[in-house]
Amino acid sequence: MVRTILLRFFALFTAAGLSLAGAWLFLRFTGEGGLNWLDLLRCALVAISGFWLVWGGVPAVLGVFVPRPARPKQDGPLNSRTAILVPVYNEDPLATFARIAAMNRSLVQLGVAESFHFAVLSDTQDPKIAAEEVSEFQRLLVEPQSEGRIFYRRRDKNLGRKAGNIEDFVSRSGGAYDFALILDADSLMEGETIVAMARRLEADPELGLLQTVPTIINAQTLFGRSIQFAAAYLSRTYARGASLMQGREGPYWGHNAMVRMRAFAASCGLPELSGTPPFGGHILSHDYVEAALLSRAGWKVEVDPWLKGSYEEAPDNLIEYAKRDRRWCQGNLQHGRLLFAPGLKAWSRFTFIQGIMAYLASPLWLLLLVASIAGALLPNLPAMLPDFARSPIPVWVLGLAVASILIVPKLMILARGAIDGENRRFGGTLVALGSVMGEIFLSTLLAPTMLLMQSRSVAQVLLRLDGGWPATQRGQTLVPLGAALRASWWMVALAALALGATVIAAPGTALWLAPATVPALAAPLLIWATSMPRRKAGAKLFLTEMEASPSPVIREQRAIFAAWGGAHLPVDGRPAPVMVRSTDHVIA
Repeated sequence: MVRTILLRFFALFTAAGLSLAGAWLFLRFTGEGGLNWLDLLRCALVAISGFWLVWGGVPAVLGVFVPRPARPKQDGPLNSRTAILVPVYNEDPLATFARIAAMNRSLVQLGVAESFHFAVLSDTQDPKIAAEEVSEFQRLLVEPQSEGRIFYRRRDKNLGRKAGNIEDFVSRSGGAYDFALILDADSLMEGETIVAMARRLEADPELGLLQTVPTIINAQTLFGRSIQFAAAYLSRTYARGASLMQGREGPYWGHNAMVRMRAFAASCGLPELSGTPPFGGHILSHDYVEAALLSRAGWKVEVDPWLKGSYEEAPDNLIEYAKRDRRWCQGNLQHGRLLFAPGLKAWSRFTFIQGIMAYLASPLWLLLLVASIAGALLPNLPAMLPDFARSPIPVWVLGLAVASILIVPKLMILARGAIDGENRRFGGTLVALGSVMGEIFLSTLLAPTMLLMQSRSVAQVLLRLDGGWPATQRGQTLVPLGAALRASWWMVALAALALGATVIAAPGTALWLAPATVPALAAPLLIWATSMPRRKAGAKLFLTEMEASPSPVIREQRAIFAAWGGAHLPVDGRPAPVMVRSTDHVIA
């Protein structure tokens, strides 16, 4: 625990020190003729925004130097029973139930199926989809060893949404189980991973929740595959560094995590906040709150970034990504009402602040940009402070510092991968280098669009506009150009107004404004172009291990999906087989 506290202080002081240094550099070359209120505002924004920028990079740097932990191999019979919970809400039944079938077969092949039960918890409101769920559930009932192990129930009223769905199961059936593996409809996990998690909870009676770091799979577009690569190649290192600082008070991301049923039932009852949404009502981002409540009760909440075999899917285009991000934004900002809840650990409160700032950072950067434009358009504002000693350091130093904070950690991950052989899983160091540089270029190009989307989401929440919980449209790829324009025309208008006014009134400033405004002007084209399915010519860009060599449960899920009547999914570039074999069952 002492090491954890020291690392936290090291990270905090590093972020604070570098951000204050950036603010000091800003003062060294601004405010000619004296510092006015706009200069002071920009300086404060540089310090605040810089802190969270540096803070985001610290875990990656720490993670590069984290050695793999030595854990004793655990075997022998399982002495626990686990419920695998799959909450669904207007999802594609065929794809969801094919994943369940694949995970079930994986557990059957390991000979541990009796220790794991599946419960599909439907909150589906669309009668047609609900009927399809019942139909697909019948397929599961003929899967190997399914009798008495695979269950389905649907609520007529989705009170409390996903959190309420799980709470309903825990209150009704939780006493029959030691642990619960909580998944999303798009989650997929290897049987070996599930068993390893159960053994970890059996071996550590203080462990209340064990979170995996899911790998994104099945992305088909340029946008989706860039996120997929970042999650597979970069995110694990970030998670390794973050886990050092989190210690016993780690994260819960709402899925692909196993909880101790007794701890969850006793500690994680969620209140309904007073008032109306978006700040009142049911807690939207329940996972962070449940992790905080477990920590408050004395349970360990840990993340294991070394545990593989945990998968999920992600939006394949910017429109679907923004829909999901809008819900997360509302949920995170709602945590502001819980910052001073009694008994919470200090780190849990700081985690809430991190989640809030993950969204407030965008409007702060936007405000800094607006203030800089105003400073260029209003050069004769009265000074509040005398001239600050000018520095010969040019203005681009700040830009270079920001770029370094964003890029250097990724290059350090690349260097470690070359040393420990990790890069071989991603096509080798040269291919991984191309993918890292491609991810840096694409994320930089999309940054203004993402910034404006998040800023709008924050504004909507602050204006008390409830975004609700829209159903996720998985597998949505190409966004027509017209749809992209309808979704982003306001970005084009804002960027054109900002750049045009600056070119007319302060042309010398327009060059520095171009990196932020030109990509925003091209937002419709970027949304459309990045939603296109990948071409064979670019197959190695953003290559991941699970594309080159899918794991057994991914192969099984794809084959089941095809055999049950879904579109044929590629396995190593070949069509999925029509016949699927398991230990004692054949589906033709």
